[in-house]
Amino acid sequence: MSATTERLDALCKKHPKFLKKGGLSVALITTQTAKEKGLPLAPESLRTDEGGQVAGLGRAAIQKILEAHGISKVLSEEGGRTNRGSLGLMKVYVEALNELAEKKAVDLKEAQAWWIEKVRVHFSSVGPKFHFDPGKSLHANIHDLLEQADELQKNSGGANYVGAMLQHLVGAKLDVVLGEGKIQHHGFSVADQSTARQSDFQIEMVAIHVTTHPSEALVRKCAENLRVGLKPLIITLGDGVEGAAFLLKNVNLADRVDVLDLGQFLTANVYERSLFKAAACKVTFSKLLDRYNDIVGSCETDPALRIAIKTDDK
Repeated sequence: MSATTERLDALCKKHPKFLKKGGLSVALITTQTAKEKGLPLAPESLRTDEGGQVAGLGRAAIQKILEAHGISKVLSEEGGRTNRGSLGLMKVYVEALNELAEKKAVDLKEAQAWWIEKVRVHFSSVGPKFHFDPGKSLHANIHDLLEQADELQKNSGGANYVGAMLQHLVGAKLDVVLGEGKIQHHGFSVADQSTARQSDFQIEMVAIHVTTHPSEALVRKCAENLRVGLKPLIITLGDGVEGAAFLLKNVNLADRVDVLDLGQFLTANVYERSLFKAAACKVTFSKLLDRYNDIVGSCETDPALRIAIKTDDK
């Protein structure tokens, strides 16, 4: 193992966030900057004029590097610019490169190739796995998926996998019920940041809000929905149902806004579409997950959101 590879391995073991999409973006742009400007580098020179972000870090710059290595997939819509830890990662990486350069042991071409390989591994990463267990209830099978998303989230360095899964599972069910093309789907980060949108989905006069944690801000949106003649519906996780009910009661909206648990929302639909034939539920739910994966493929850049559907019974 060369000195460069050995140092990069040690760096990622100490700072595992380098192997997430934001960290990979930082590493790629920093390596490219080192190739262009030479070493040593001053970390301060890689800050934007405002000092709050890594200079040059963005989707276009990252994709240019990836495309030069035959990779067309988008690593990150923001290129890591919105990641609060990007500056810290940049600093420790620059220090590592400078140390190698001082020892005359750095190979930037090798470093870039090493990071590109990590990007390929990232894109081939497997997210939650679905294996229908006929011995469990439908609700329990759905809960298993959410638990896997929660585990991914704990190790993601900030990505909201549970929230994204909720949004796209609801979107998949709506497509199955209404037919594709009747509603508009958005990337989770786009939907989460939007303040202009009145809901996550709108069907006729129903405004559907999907959330893991109902908040006062969401309740204010529901109130605004009612004011303009829309009927708000909140879909959340089990514990969130009680929380939403409490918040709505505080502003006298408890009897004007429907709140549903996601598991119940999906379970009822699967039973209905299976004509209550227990043996057909697996196929029906798998079709819903197929549509979920299609939506994730068109709206998201993180492959870990995709659900690997196991089709055999072994």
